[in-house]
This record gives sequence, C-alpha cells and structure tokens, in this order.
Amino acid sequence: MTKFEHADILDLLGGDIDDNAVMRLVFECLISGIDDDRVVSLMNLIGWRGSFSCFALGGTPADSMGATFTQISSAVRDFGGSHAIFGMYGRFVIACIELEAAVSPEIVCTAALPAFAQSEAVYLSPVREGVPGASHAVRETLFSLQAAPSLSTQSRPLRADELLPERALLGDEVAREELYRNVYLVLHGDNEDDPSYITVSTFLRHGGSLEATAKELNVHPNTVRYRLKKAAETTGWDATNPRDAFVLNTAIALGRMREAGVR
Repeated sequence: MTKFEHADILDLLGGDIDDNAVMRLVFECLISGIDDDRVVSLMNLIGWRGSFSCFALGGTPADSMGATFTQISSAVRDFGGSHAIFGMYGRFVIACIELEAAVSPEIVCTAALPAFAQSEAVYLSPVREGVPGASHAVRETLFSLQAAPSLSTQSRPLRADELLPERALLGDEVAREELYRNVYLVLHGDNEDDPSYITVSTFLRHGGSLEATAKELNVHPNTVRYRLKKAAETTGWDATNPRDAFVLNTAIALGRMREAGVR
C-alpha cells in the first residue's frame, strides 16, 4: 500500500484504525455498492487478503443485534473460519462471510438460523467472488429482505432467484441486469427465427390462453405448448406457472424499456 493510499484510508476512518471501525466502514461501502481499491485496502486491514470467495446471510435479530453477531461469529469459528463482516441496516442484520476451512453457506446458515426472528425472513446469498462479489452479496441480501413481505409464503432461507422481480422493482440493478441478460435476451435467442420470445410474450399478453395465442400466431395450440416448454427449458421460467409468468413479464418489460433507451 502506498503512502497516499494509506492516507486516503485514514481520511475515511477519521484516523481510527480499530478493527471494529474498519469493519463498520467496510460494511457501509459494500452496502452502498462501493467496491474500489480503497475498499480492497480496508478489507486487507481486517484480514481479507488476496482473492476470496464469500456469501452473505441476513435477517431480523431474534433478540438483539449483538446477540445475532455473536451467534453467527460462533458458527463461523466452529467450522474453522475467522473472517466475517457484520452490519445493521434498518432492522436487518447482515453478515458477509468468507469461505474457508469447513465454512459453507448451508452449514453456517443452519447453525445461525436460531439467531434470527422465527416470524421474519432470512436470506442466504449464493457464493460470490472478491470485493465486487461481497458488495453484490450484501446488497442482494438487503433488497431480498426488503422484498420478502411481497411473498405470501417464504422458504427459509430465501434464495437468490426467489425475489428477482421484486428486487428489480425496488431498484436493485443486479436483479434488473440478471432479468435482462438471463431471461429477456435468452428468450430472444441467437437465431432471429427463434419463436420463443414472440410466443411467450403473446401467451402472457393473452393471460395464459393457448387458444388466443395460437390464433394470433396462426399455429396449432400444441405448437404453442411445445414452444412454451422449450422456452421454459432455456430460461428456467415456465410461462404456464403464475409465479414464473410474473418473472417473465417483469423481464420482458425491463428488456423493452432498456432497448427503448430507458435505464
């Protein structure tokens, strides 16, 4: 680290290099989407060095913020880990945890679940890479917890794809990008003659009517069924399922707006 970089970091910290102060600042950076070299240097100060894999876990504390921090820290240490960054956003406790030793998302989540309120949502992110991945994991955890009340039934923990459209509605750029690239563009396919997009969008516009879709496209209803099945296989979302249809509708709306120049 150069003298200039060191001075810049100390300015951010107000001269305070206590580990807890550094952790608080790192968390604020990650939750705000800041993942530049200054954050890399800050994370180095608290032991997050080199390349790393991580995941995030968050929810509403069962008791207190401190008690939740302690239980998650204990779970991480029990499986040989030593690196976890904690923060509070509103009523949510969010932890970013490094994959090391026997630490894994499922193991830590199972051990730490009692630390979170039973009646509230808990979110477990996928594994992400590096500082950008840490910011991604922390932010998607926050957006997912904020979006969780929209679901009438919730798995415990919630996972990444379960709240994509709701996260997009809340302004989560990562969710919007995923819906655009992994759903909208995949629907369009690489071949301009691929009928997936026109079939799915027409089917959704007609409220899931095979007959109306077949009539507009001038094909047999069985052809519509076949195309919908193929689209479900390529995108992972089935237009005949009400929840999946909502995901597809959101992705199509976002894609159309983006291609019209609206961001």
